[in-house]
Amino acid sequence: MQSRIDDRYPTRQSPTPLWLDRKDPVLHPGDRSLPPLSNEQAKQFERDGFLVLPKIYTAEEVEIFRNEVERLRTDPDIRSSEKTIREPGGDTVRSVFAIHRDNTLFSRVATDERIAGVARFLLGGDVYIHQSRLNFKPGFTGKEFYWHSDFETWHAEDGMPGMRAVSCSILLTENDAFNGPLMLIPGSHRHFIHCVGETPENHYRQSLRKQEYGVPDRESLEKLADRYGIAGVIAPAGSAVFFDCNIMHGSNSNITPYPRTNLFYVYNHTENAVNDALRTRPPRPDFVAERLRFEPLAIRPERFV
Repeated sequence: MQSRIDDRYPTRQSPTPLWLDRKDPVLHPGDRSLPPLSNEQAKQFERDGFLVLPKIYTAEEVEIFRNEVERLRTDPDIRSSEKTIREPGGDTVRSVFAIHRDNTLFSRVATDERIAGVARFLLGGDVYIHQSRLNFKPGFTGKEFYWHSDFETWHAEDGMPGMRAVSCSILLTENDAFNGPLMLIPGSHRHFIHCVGETPENHYRQSLRKQEYGVPDRESLEKLADRYGIAGVIAPAGSAVFFDCNIMHGSNSNITPYPRTNLFYVYNHTENAVNDALRTRPPRPDFVAERLRFEPLAIRPERFV
């Protein structure tokens, strides 16, 4: 039984939005003897809340990843699994969760120092996987992801105490200005936006298809965008995007013929493991939010060709 802890980021508890200043560092102190990022890159992440590392995976490695993704996408057992999420209003696969557990190849990718080493550096120490998934945004039919802060959901629905987590998206297809690329509001990670509305029971079943609770109000979004602007991630396949757990982000629908596909890993510091005392609803399934296995990842160099 976990003891009650102080909730520094209350949300979904008031009928009106509320802005709170961030109480956690962005770049967490830790071992800096062999940094995987330059000083300029680290400062950019701290300032903007995200960082793009172009082409850290080779074309040959990306092809291996894409072949495995296609196998999973068309596997009848995977398609019928509760870990597979469909597009709202359709049968197209939107996401496949827990790839770091269920797939040998993508388990190796999770521990690859090219991405896990960067996460360990940004978070200042040992990390584990809070969540992983394949994300699909197929041509013509890929739906949008509305503006949100991941931390707001992980805090309210999973009990993540603080902002000591980072997401890594590995681009398996080119992200251009037209196929629904990731959009972020740089600098928004410095503010926590209290969202309005009490979380419904089993909210995850709907929110993974289309999120309606835990989304910021329009006035707050307008203020953030006016203050900081909006940045789109335009990058080639094989690139990795790291973004702070609290940055406001989303993406448009994809009406081009060209799909957008990525691997997605959430790294959380071992001292920031989820705490049941912070939740107001029953826990989400462990394939959405890790609840038991908080052992540090064994980060190592990996090559896939």
